[in-house]
Formats: sequence, structure tokens, C-alpha cells
Amino acid sequence: MAEAHRIVALPGDGIGPEIMAAARELLDRLGGFEVEEHLVGGASIDAHGTALTPEVLAACRASDAVLLAAVGGPKWDTTDPDAPRPEQGLLGLRKGLELFANLRPVRPSAALLDASPLRRERIEGTDLLVVRELTGGIYFGDSGRRDGAAFDTCSYEVGEIERIAEVAFRFARRRVTSVDKANVLETSRLWREVVERVAERHEGTELEHLLVDNAAMQLVARPAAFDVILTENLFGDILSDEAAMLTGSIGMLPSASVGAGGPGLFEPVHGSAPDIAGTGKANPLAMFGSVAMMLRYGIGREEEASAIESAVDRALEAGLRTPDLGGDATTEDATRAVLANL
Repeated sequence: MAEAHRIVALPGDGIGPEIMAAARELLDRLGGFEVEEHLVGGASIDAHGTALTPEVLAACRASDAVLLAAVGGPKWDTTDPDAPRPEQGLLGLRKGLELFANLRPVRPSAALLDASPLRRERIEGTDLLVVRELTGGIYFGDSGRRDGAAFDTCSYEVGEIERIAEVAFRFARRRVTSVDKANVLETSRLWREVVERVAERHEGTELEHLLVDNAAMQLVARPAAFDVILTENLFGDILSDEAAMLTGSIGMLPSASVGAGGPGLFEPVHGSAPDIAGTGKANPLAMFGSVAMMLRYGIGREEEASAIESAVDRALEAGLRTPDLGGDATTEDATRAVLANL
């Protein structure tokens, strides 16, 4: 019998423990996992005074994959710059696990096409992946104020661009669309040069370049034309949220952050929703999507990843609607519906 995959589960705050419990039911049904649960975020601050302890980070490093539900909430909001914040747990994980690539898939369920702000026929067939560089660019460059002016420095090294481009080509089925601002920015000109060199190592995959303003328009005009969108940190931050709204509900979207061969981090895009914590109204479907991403991109169990996504689609087609989707199904109802279709 194959050795079980070691998963670290981080329920976190708000609705996190509820949707993580649902995810663990799903993992139990699939089988082949050893799940170890730890505190992170506000829950860890309450217990240990820090959002991420060295022991939890060490457990994550020793795992095959890390599954995170949600962190944060008003209980830990503070204006004290020295006070610990739940979000430091997430940032600490990204840094400690060296996660440089964020993956955001956008695949609207057929049953929810009319929930999109765009017309059904415009988004039908959309199945794209945004690959965003996560640890470089303007967010991590030198910044400050001087003589009545402010500055933020954007810089990229060849190695940083190469490794994120390799991720994009690895997951592309037919085409990589590299997004930059090469008509203005020197970093974008370097980005384009390096991506073209990486593309030469992937002859079976088409490469196209789009300027970021055009890419933003094309995402709305013809989303189904995209396969993999590759871009740097700032542009990826904006475009991934724009792409997320194609589905009509950010509560349905999973994401992954992966690195150079160590364990990846898989989490829903939505937050901790403390206002509905404990009411049974939390939608676990994005968490289930995160489990599917973990199986696909983290541990190579593609068949089961597709099975989860199909089960979610069938449950939605049969009428499953949680409160955020206009229905009254509870977290438990949604879990039962997906497991019944698995």
C-alpha cells in the first residue's frame, strides 16, 4: 500500500475551523492522508502570543502539503504597530516555505454562469490559471519618502523571472500569455526577454505577450481565450482579483502558493467571515476547491482532484446553494451534497 501523504491542516480563525472540518471529511473519504492540525493566525496569537510559532512552521516544512482555511478577524485588529496580527501567520508561511508562485484558477461552474456580472455567453468555457510572482517586484523593493516625494522601487532579477516562467509553462495546456508593460518599464523589458528564453525550452506551448492594460480589457472581453496568464507581483495582484469576479462569487475560489519543490500552501480566496462564524452558513466549496488544487499541484493526485471538482459541479447543478449563492444550505448540507456526488 502506498505511503500516506502528510498534510498539515491550519483551521485558523472565523469560519476557518468549520470549513476545515468539512475538508477533513473529504480527505477521510478519499483516504491516504495523515492529517496533523495546528494553530495559526489569531488562534495562535491567543494561545502563544504569535501568529505562527517556529514549531508550526517546522511541521509545515516537514509535510507534503499545507492546507489553510482562513486567518484574521476584528478581535485582533489594533493600531499598535508592535502587536501581533493574524495575517503575519500567512506571510510567515509564504516566506518560511519559500513560496514564490501564486496560482489562481478561474473556472466558473456551469450552474453558476448567470451569477457572473458578465453575460453567460461571454464567460462560458472560461478555464484559466493566473500564475503570479509572489516574492519580488514593487511590493518588496526599496520604498520611502524624501524631500516631499515618495518612491517605491520595482526590481526583478533574471533568476526570479525564470523560475516563475517555468511554473507557468509547466501548467500550460496550450498557451502562456505573459503580461507586462514593456513599452514603458525596464523591468518589463527584462521580464519579456527572460520569458522568451524560457519559452524556447517548451516548444509545444505557444507564448504571447500582452501589455497589462490590454490584458485587463481582454479578460473581460474574451476570458475563455486565455489558458495560463503569467505576470509579476503587482500586475498579478490586480488581474487575479479581476479574473476572480468573472465567476460572480469570490466565495467559490481556491488558490495555491508553491515554491521550488517543498510543500505548497493551499487556501480559499475568501476571508475568515467572522460575522457568520458558528452559524453554519459558511460555504465550504472554495475549501473543497483548495483540496483539489492540493491534490493536483501539490501531490500529483490529478484523478481525485478532477473527481472533487466534478462532485462540486454536480451538487450545484442539482440545486445546492449556500447563503452566499442565494440559498439556505448549511455547511453540513453542502458537505453532504458534495460527498454524495464524489
